[in-house]
Amino acid sequence: MKTLKDFNFKNKKALIRVDFNVPLNDKFEVTDATRIQAAKSSIIAILEQEGSCILMSHLGRPKGFQDEFSLNHIVAKASEILGVNVKFVSDCIGDKAEEAVANLESGEILLLENLRFYEEEKNGDAAFAEKLSKHGDVYVNDAFGTAHRAHASTTIIAQFFQENKCFGNLLAREIESIDKVLNNSERPVLAILGGAKVSSKITVIENILDKVDHLIIGGGMSFTFIKAQGGKIGNSICEDDKMELALEILKRAKAKNVQVHIPVDVIAADDFSNDANTQIIDINTIPDGWEGVDAGPKSREIFDTVVNQCKTILWNGPLGVFEMESFAGGTISLGNSIDTATQNGAFSLVGGGDSVAAVKQFGFAEKVSYVSTGGGAMLEMLEGKTLPGIDAILK
Repeated sequence: MKTLKDFNFKNKKALIRVDFNVPLNDKFEVTDATRIQAAKSSIIAILEQEGSCILMSHLGRPKGFQDEFSLNHIVAKASEILGVNVKFVSDCIGDKAEEAVANLESGEILLLENLRFYEEEKNGDAAFAEKLSKHGDVYVNDAFGTAHRAHASTTIIAQFFQENKCFGNLLAREIESIDKVLNNSERPVLAILGGAKVSSKITVIENILDKVDHLIIGGGMSFTFIKAQGGKIGNSICEDDKMELALEILKRAKAKNVQVHIPVDVIAADDFSNDANTQIIDINTIPDGWEGVDAGPKSREIFDTVVNQCKTILWNGPLGVFEMESFAGGTISLGNSIDTATQNGAFSLVGGGDSVAAVKQFGFAEKVSYVSTGGGAMLEMLEGKTLPGIDAILK
C-alpha cells in the first residue's frame, strides 16, 4: 500500500483528491470543517517537503456551473485551518486551470473549482480524468468519503499516474482502521449496529458474523427482531418483510457462536415528539399507541457490560432518536461505555452518518480510537466490497 512516505515531494506538484464537501449556511459559511481538518495532515506533510498541492473536490450536487456550489466559498476557512493562504481558480480543467497550476510554486496550495460542475466527473469520463491528471506529478487520493464511487477524480484518474500514485494520510488511516476491525482485531470483537432499518445493514451483518464475538442490535432495527420472535412492539418502527431474515440472522449467529444482544427494555413514547409522554417498558410488551424511541436502563447496563469485556469495538448507528434530547440517553450511555473501554485499551471505530453526528454532538469524538469520515464508503468496506477508489491506487 503506497502512502506519502513512499515519495519525495520536493519541487513536485501533488494532485490531491480531497473531500471538501462541507455544509454551508445561507451566508455560504462553512458550518462544519471536520473534512477540511481531516485533510490537513497530508497537505502539510507535502508542503514541508517543499512540494506544492493542487486540491480537487466536489461540493453538493450542482446542475452545471452554479455559484452556490462554488468551492470559492470555502477558501477562507481552508486557509484558516491549513495555516496557508489557499489560492483558487474558477475552473478545474482548461486554460485558466492550467495557467494557475503552472504558476504554483513550492509550498503553495491551489484549490480547483468544483469537479461536479462537469457531468464527466460523475460519469467517470476518461478524457476528463486525463485533463485533470495534467495538473500533477503525483496523484494522492485522500478522499475516503468518495472512495466507493468510480468517478473521474477518484478512480479513473489513477491510470494516468502508473507508479506515481498513493494514499493520503487520512485514507490510509481509514483503510488501516477498518482492516483492524475486520481482519486484524484483538478479541473479543463487538459490532454495534443501530439505526432504523435492518435492510440497510443486512450485508454488513452477513459479512461480519464470521469476524465478531458479540453483536449488539439497537435502534429502530431491533423492533423487527423483537416482532419476529413474537414480541409486541406497539407502534414502533418495523420492517415486516424482513422478519424472516431477522430470524435467519439470529440462527446464523448462534451457529457461529456469536452472542447477539438486543434491548430488553425501552423508553416508549405516545408521540414522536420531544415533549411526548414516556414510560420505561419491557421491549416485548409495548402497548398499541406507543413506540420505542430509546434503549431503557436495563439494556444500557447490559450493553455496558458487553462493551467493557471487548477489545475491538465497531459502532455504526445510534440506539435511539438521539436528535431529540429526551431520547438521547441510550446513545450517550453507549458512548460513555465505549469511552471507558477505549481508556482501558480497546480499539474503537465509529462510522456511519448518524453515529458520527452523535459522537460529535455528545463530545465523544476525541474519546474513541477513530471516527471514520465516510459513511457509505465505510459501510461498503464492512460489507466486504472492494472500493474502486482504493483499488485504483493498489493496481
